[in-house]
Amino acid sequence: MALPFSDDLRERIIRFYENHDDDTQPEIAAEFGVSQSFVEKLLRRWRATGSSAALPHAGGRTRTLHHHDATVQKLVAAQPDATLAELQCRIAGKTKLHVSVPTLCRTLQRLRLGRKKVAATRRATTTGSKVATRRVPSPGGQLVGAPLEMAG
Repeated sequence: MALPFSDDLRERIIRFYENHDDDTQPEIAAEFGVSQSFVEKLLRRWRATGSSAALPHAGGRTRTLHHHDATVQKLVAAQPDATLAELQCRIAGKTKLHVSVPTLCRTLQRLRLGRKKVAATRRATTTGSKVATRRVPSPGGQLVGAPLEMAG
């Protein structure tokens, strides 16, 4: 979103308008490099209120999980390896709010909550002892794990 024009520019436009009665609004807009609609609205506001200041930001939508940050933190702390979909279901159960996965992801980022990821597969071990492997090409050209031959 673009920032409002500076108060200095607004005041210069109004002073120019007051001192140049013969200039039209399109000419004033061209002189200062702004749109004609901006000049129209500025002068209308100045005539009505005597102020040329920009209006304050009107706001926007509030976050869906605005009042539920503590609940989200507790759910993540209880199971840090939960997927976003699982977390989404748990939040719906606790708060009765149905939020999208992107909304949930943004909430976690805003709260700086990382999710611990658990590997889907674990390395195979034989009776508690680890077997060292190396990657060797198979006859099909793919790399596969093969036991290392230990000298000794």
